[in-house]
Amino acid sequence: MGPTLYDIVGEDGFDRLTRAFYAQVPEDELLGPMYPPEQLEAAQVRLRDFLVGRFGGPQRYIEQRGHPRLRMRHMPFPIDGRARDRWMALMANALKKARFPAAVTQSLYRYFAQTATFMINRARG
Repeated sequence: MGPTLYDIVGEDGFDRLTRAFYAQVPEDELLGPMYPPEQLEAAQVRLRDFLVGRFGGPQRYIEQRGHPRLRMRHMPFPIDGRARDRWMALMANALKKARFPAAVTQSLYRYFAQTATFMINRARG
């Protein structure tokens, strides 16, 4: 078994990625309203810790919050195909800014695309 994505990009890489993602959120007319400004930093830390654990690093997210239960935790937010696509566009921008090796970017993009589709909980409005 080869190195994990965490072995390759480390804590700093996932921190760069999530900071680049959340830097875009406040100005986004679709996603911005889902993230109250006072909760942005905490959301960034939760996503970073989740990704770190999911891709081979310390399991802080699970230790602090238990099983991710992603779909249940996101049910209060209206996530339709348009919101999913916008989330993916912002994450694609963040992946570019993070400047990971191409194989890491491709692997993370595939994971995000599958997970974002799984999170859809509303029909298009």
